[in-house]
Amino acid sequence: MKRSVLSATVGLALAAGLVALPATAATAAPAAPTHATRAHSAEQTANTQAFFRAVMASARARQAADPWLQTVTVTYDTTNAPSYTADIAGAAQIWNSSVHNVQLQEASGTGDFSYTEGDGSGSYASTDGHGHGYIFLDHQQTQEYYSLRIVAHETGHVLGLPDDYSGPCSELMSGHGPGTSCMNAHPDANESAQVDSLWANGVAPAN
Repeated sequence: MKRSVLSATVGLALAAGLVALPATAATAAPAAPTHATRAHSAEQTANTQAFFRAVMASARARQAADPWLQTVTVTYDTTNAPSYTADIAGAAQIWNSSVHNVQLQEASGTGDFSYTEGDGSGSYASTDGHGHGYIFLDHQQTQEYYSLRIVAHETGHVLGLPDDYSGPCSELMSGHGPGTSCMNAHPDANESAQVDSLWANGVAPAN
């Protein structure tokens, strides 16, 4: 059967019930675990997973309305991260060229998730408790580690990938694990395949 490829913008209207974080998250960094440690806290991991489940729930809702939907377009906003617009665009391009079932696109207004920046205790992806996901980029961390790798790594969480700090530099989700000398900002073949599997037809169950 000929493969139909349609795009749809994912909304986060079904994100009710997510783990709540302070509503001021877009302008100030809530207390969050640092990537200088070997793992996120259980709460932060739960927040990251909740955001991904919300995105997938919206994708499934769109699939129900359009059974032929195969490629989902997730939009993002960079208004609150002006220092990292080039890195964000680069990370989106990396992921868009690495996977097929989901694509990232910058929104002219509010997107399905947003990037924000500031001084905090590490970069992370989470939700604000109001049905919106965001990626926080920590200034100190992006000066210590390769900033494009950080942005691409955190965007990998939005697409459903977990941390694996014990992995090699060639594995994007190994994050800070390989050290500050690691300059790889691309997912490996296994990571790309996992994202495509998670987003297959917009309806694959979130693990």
